[in-house]
Amino acid sequence: MAYDQNNIFAKILKGEIPCNKVYEDDFALAFHDINPQAPIHVLVIPKGDYVSMADFTADAPAELVTGFFRAVGTVAKQLELVEPGYRILANAGVNAHQEVPHLHIHIFGGRPLGPMLTRETL
Repeated sequence: MAYDQNNIFAKILKGEIPCNKVYEDDFALAFHDINPQAPIHVLVIPKGDYVSMADFTADAPAELVTGFFRAVGTVAKQLELVEPGYRILANAGVNAHQEVPHLHIHIFGGRPLGPMLTRETL
């Protein structure tokens, strides 16, 4: 899938659409999800034109890959989620219900989250 320069996360990265920023560095931007699914629900996006984990890990420079994943850990720590626990999730493609075609990791926390999948969803 080709990267769409007009997707909402691309526009957020360009400053065309505001976000409720949690963290930013040279590699990533983290912000609160506008439709939270947990008391804490933050999205972390890499600074680059990547649709999924597959093209990100295949094509991004090593320093961006490392910096992005460090940003995810930094955000979890900054949100004080390390000790109580948290979940990270990245959807990729239609079957995973990826809504925005820009790689993003969801960080969920702030309450017990229960099992990821149940027998009913398998």
